[in-house]
Amino acid sequence: MATWKEVRNELNLKEEDENIIELEKELIRAMVKIREEEGLSQAQLAEKCHVKQPVIARMEKAVHSPQIDSLLKILTPLGYKLQIVPMERKA
Repeated sequence: MATWKEVRNELNLKEEDENIIELEKELIRAMVKIREEEGLSQAQLAEKCHVKQPVIARMEKAVHSPQIDSLLKILTPLGYKLQIVPMERKA
């Protein structure tokens, strides 16, 4: 079985694609952290945000890229918002 690093090399991703993947991973990690800090299960978060629990599970597993409207449905009831900030530039 190939490692993720081997698969990634075979995909020959551009730097901007790598950056997008990293941003999505950061966003998902932040959402999971918020949910856990609030002491909520996926089902409880889903109920609070008026979405179905599988929506939360798919987001947390990164099954697909999260849609902005789905993110907002989850973040807003938790008291969070998305903010656009400059990325750190590599030297």
